[in-house]
Amino acid sequence: MKIIIINGPNLNLLGKREPGIYGSETFEQYFEKLEKQYSGIMLEYFQSNSEGALIDKIHEVGFSYDGIVMNAGAYTHTSVAIADAISGVTTPVVEVHISNTHKREAFRHKSFLSPVCKGVILGFGLKSYNLGIESFVIK
Repeated sequence: MKIIIINGPNLNLLGKREPGIYGSETFEQYFEKLEKQYSGIMLEYFQSNSEGALIDKIHEVGFSYDGIVMNAGAYTHTSVAIADAISGVTTPVVEVHISNTHKREAFRHKSFLSPVCKGVILGFGLKSYNLGIESFVIK
């Protein structure tokens, strides 16, 4: 099984950015734990602050991977282009968020991605990624 985690803008700052919301662990540190926990799965990680790079990655893996766990960051609430990319591929996508976006600013309550994703997981901190992976593992 091949699953990729795709993170969008500002998630490269995890561990530094607003630790009260996002925690103090970097995503690279967390990803090492995920690789150990899911050693039977081929896990990959990609992060970009660029909308085009995220779309290119979805296109690249979207016909050959078993799952995409995606945290598009703020693009969740603005990007029709990323939603179209998800719609255009056959690999299922689970949308994840570290924080509960519905407890935050009103503009974060609307997701352009949710309608085209297999499911949505939010508000469980970095464990949201575990739950996203589990959604592909558990049949």
